[in-house]
Amino acid sequence: MNRYPRNMIGYGADRPDPQWPGAARIAVQFVLNYEEGGENCVLHGDAGSEAFLSDIAGAAPWPGQRHWNMESIYEYGARAGFWRLHRLFTGAGIPLTIYGVASALARSPEQVEAMKEAGWEIASHGLKWVEHRDMAPEDERAAIAEAVRLHTEVVGERPRGWYTGRCSENTVRLVAEEGGFEYVSDTYDDDLPYWLEVGARDQLIIPYTLEANDMRFATAPGYITGAQFYSYLRDAFDTLYHEGKEGRPAMMSVGLHCRLIGRPGKIAGLARFLDYIGRFDGVWCPRRIDVARHWAKVHPHQRRERPSAMTRPDFVERFGGVFEHSPWIAERAWDLELGPAHDRAAGLHNALARVFRTASDAERMGVLRAHPDLAGKLAAAARLTAESTAEQASAGLDALTDAERARFGELNTAYVEKHGFPFIIAVRDHDKAGILAAFERRIANPTGVEFEEACAQVERIARLRLEEML
Repeated sequence: MNRYPRNMIGYGADRPDPQWPGAARIAVQFVLNYEEGGENCVLHGDAGSEAFLSDIAGAAPWPGQRHWNMESIYEYGARAGFWRLHRLFTGAGIPLTIYGVASALARSPEQVEAMKEAGWEIASHGLKWVEHRDMAPEDERAAIAEAVRLHTEVVGERPRGWYTGRCSENTVRLVAEEGGFEYVSDTYDDDLPYWLEVGARDQLIIPYTLEANDMRFATAPGYITGAQFYSYLRDAFDTLYHEGKEGRPAMMSVGLHCRLIGRPGKIAGLARFLDYIGRFDGVWCPRRIDVARHWAKVHPHQRRERPSAMTRPDFVERFGGVFEHSPWIAERAWDLELGPAHDRAAGLHNALARVFRTASDAERMGVLRAHPDLAGKLAAAARLTAESTAEQASAGLDALTDAERARFGELNTAYVEKHGFPFIIAVRDHDKAGILAAFERRIANPTGVEFEEACAQVERIARLRLEEML
């Protein structure tokens, strides 16, 4: 099977209404990453020092050595930054989700106690703040299990949310297979939660952010001042709040780190943002677990038929009649690079139409000739396909007067004699009078022009049929 696993369509043009509590126009969710004490360090058994997300420009690992400056920057996050953020958010009455590295939490018992007393969610940020990309699946599975075990031991309850950050291509699957997480956040691909089918498990995904994120203070291009951070957050909020007012509410994630936004000059921008959103009605500031439980209640997952996951026989049986009596189109379409984008009417229609468009003129002519006459002998004898029967009935072609039936018969005969194939029109787009008018107009077209028009109508009929089927 030539299958493309990436989902490039998501919710498409019409995302669902999340129905946030209190009819909120936007959900603004704040995450505080607690990594201090879980980063790469030879004291932790790692091969070298940390080099990621600090105020040291161009930092590189020191193999086999402690990097005293890097360690002290991380320590600032635990010693000072965390408490500054704790005062800010508890003072504002806004609960946080903590992405807690299990080994870091184990080294910060007072901070954990403060998180719990504040009613913050403590989700898992993995066992250590290290790269997972080169881990063998069995090693990563073991690291996930140990993260859950240590987190439970330190916090007093298992984590219900997960975010690795420095993940591998296997992380989301492995975390879903662990079976105990109400959500996973190792994606950045949407403004709303969505469900991911992983084997027999329906796993909720709550996408995270790398741009409304203070990590940009430690990257280039990035933020230099707290005012820049505030300006970006405000613009993102304004856009999403406006969309919410127009009936398309979404979710805004904000990512924070104790050692970054916890610095005095940076946190001022965050404080300004909290003051700003406090002026608006209809703003919900939940923990991530609150979002997960709300979504599971309001939008529970329902598995549906996915064409890209079908076997060839099932695919052809299901869609072989979309192009009238031409199963070869479905057979060839199955061999294309299908994926989640083809599990909806537009995508699957595109795959089938590609086969039809690239077929020979003789093959396309065969498809045209497979179509029945409008209100012709096959209809009178009840020998149309179920699809054609329903389509002709939708335009009232099953209830013609004697005069109308005679006129359609005359036109059918004249059209086939001139062009060599039946008159084809997507009848669901027209009423009886419109069909008859198009028939009388198009019969005069040159055959080449009418051939292309008939092919376009065949594609339109297929699209309408798929919309009903899917």
